[in-house]
Amino acid sequence: MGRRRDAGTTKMALFVAYFLIYIVWGSTYYFIGVALKGLPPFLLGALRFTAAGLILLAWCCLRGEPVFKKSLIRKSAVSGIILLFIDMAVVMLAQRYLSSSLVAIIASSTVIWIMTFDAPMWKKNFRSLPVVAGVLTGFLGVAMLYVEQLNADEMEGNGEYGILILIFGCISWALGTLYAKYRSSGEEEVNAFAGSAWQMLFACAAFWLIATVNGDISRTDPATVPPTAWYALAYLIVFGSILAYSAYVWLLKVRPAAEVGTHAYVNPFVAVFIGTAFGKEHVTAIQIAGLIIILLSVMLITRRKNDR
Repeated sequence: MGRRRDAGTTKMALFVAYFLIYIVWGSTYYFIGVALKGLPPFLLGALRFTAAGLILLAWCCLRGEPVFKKSLIRKSAVSGIILLFIDMAVVMLAQRYLSSSLVAIIASSTVIWIMTFDAPMWKKNFRSLPVVAGVLTGFLGVAMLYVEQLNADEMEGNGEYGILILIFGCISWALGTLYAKYRSSGEEEVNAFAGSAWQMLFACAAFWLIATVNGDISRTDPATVPPTAWYALAYLIVFGSILAYSAYVWLLKVRPAAEVGTHAYVNPFVAVFIGTAFGKEHVTAIQIAGLIIILLSVMLITRRKNDR
């Protein structure tokens, strides 16, 4: 009975965790765009990760977790800067020039970068035909969307700059993901949440530093920020950071990095749907076709047997 209950709990935990990184995380692109209409990028990042990090750290302390271990803090500092600060900074900067749908579509290349840099898993990943087919199929879908957007009116002006910094962010996220998986593998599984909290706090320190230097703080009057921006910030703190990001870090402990990285394939579909329904963003037939191909690639990758 105990084993059955544990197995059921594990399956439910995996279902909830994947729901958070697939669906909830996909929705954050839209809410970032809403928040940016009242808050500058680096100040938005500082407020988001300060609140999320402190809340999550306090929760871990109440549970009696060993949150002040030197090794945990040291490793969290590195992954927090690479995984959170750099990637989220470029996503927010790019979203000043591009729609949330396009940002999410380009971000879907993250899983390909994870596969490329995950050297310990090269032999296992690339000898699996479903995985290779899934990655190539996903790349085809991303390529279709990328080429289509290069010729769109939205790509005029600073659009190319947004594309370049997004690619840099994808590479940074992939490297941070692999660092979090392999360099922290010796920590107890329960420390995944404490590690998430410290990562957010180190990221928020970097955001506060840049926000102070570039004048984001001095130029922002809280009284003039629209309520919708504050609501979007609250959503990003609770659902995007505390829940979804913690689920992401936990999944890296229990599932293969390439499989967890498939969230980058599903997120664009969610982002496009929300952007179209609520943000009135225009979506073309080519974009829909590309997203369908990307979703099919997820099925190929996640159907692997003997993952671990």
